[in-house]
Amino acid sequence: MGAELLLTIESSCDETAAAVIDRGRNIRSSVVASQTDLHARFGGVVPEIASRAHLARMLPVIDEALSQAGVTLQDMSGIAVVTQPGLVGSLLVGLTAAKTLAVVLNVPLISVNHLEAHIYACRMAAGRDIFPALGLIVSGGHSALYDCRNCLNFQLLGSTIDDAAGEAFDKVAKILQLPYPGGPSVEQAAQKGNPSAINFPRPLLDDARRLDFSFSGLKTAVLYAARGIPGSRVPALPLTQTRVADIAASFQEAVVDVLVEKCRQALQQCHHSRLCVGGGVAANFRLRQRLDELAEETGTELLLAPRELCTDNAAMAGIAWEAFERGHTATLDLDVCPLPVRR
Repeated sequence: MGAELLLTIESSCDETAAAVIDRGRNIRSSVVASQTDLHARFGGVVPEIASRAHLARMLPVIDEALSQAGVTLQDMSGIAVVTQPGLVGSLLVGLTAAKTLAVVLNVPLISVNHLEAHIYACRMAAGRDIFPALGLIVSGGHSALYDCRNCLNFQLLGSTIDDAAGEAFDKVAKILQLPYPGGPSVEQAAQKGNPSAINFPRPLLDDARRLDFSFSGLKTAVLYAARGIPGSRVPALPLTQTRVADIAASFQEAVVDVLVEKCRQALQQCHHSRLCVGGGVAANFRLRQRLDELAEETGTELLLAPRELCTDNAAMAGIAWEAFERGHTATLDLDVCPLPVRR
């Protein structure tokens, strides 16, 4: 059969993805079918639309992943699938496909945590063991810090108490009448703006006792800056291109300030010398720049997920090899868990 291979499946939100990963954590293929066009007119992901799109795309995506890797289903040593967290309907599509393949092929089934996989994307790119480390996940649905004691022991240090960073980017883009998805649109607009134009709030910035995030109030501050404060006699300034750029840049700087400072606080508390960062927002250039500066200031080794592994994909589910090699496989009564488990 040659090199041992895992087929990995990801369908937690609005990307249908499959990949073939060998035991050396080499990505033999990685295929992602994005649903951005389907959700763009709604300004966010519609769960029912996402689920139906996964149903239509799952088998073609798996077939393409196998074809690109030059292998067949019979070459697989196991099937790995993301089961948490995510949209329940979307997760179930991936899980059903994985269970079916595991039964037909008579190979093990491995459950993958989507958030832990985002951090493991750094391990995939590094090509070596990177744990223990501090892990930061910044995505559309999650902003969280983890004490990654080893490859399978991730202890949650803090997470968002309302909007995640990526969610805030999407909502701000809508406020500023920028295209969906919001992350790239706000970042592009911010390039022409002044990040010091507006002093937006930095929630929980100075509270080193809490490693949580909160971006809902910041989003509201952007709304007031763009449309005016309700009941105020002072009219809002016109949303010119310059004004939009300044708001976008000031908002982005506020988010980055909070994310970087919380990483600094967590590094001090956990005494780690390595920081791993993954998730869709980790592709943001300003965040990567500021994290580089933090790493240099603190003498920390910084591992950033490659941009192609920041957004949802199945290659990062190569973390399944860690479980598979230790005999941690799942039974066919495996179920999905839409909400992240706090542990």
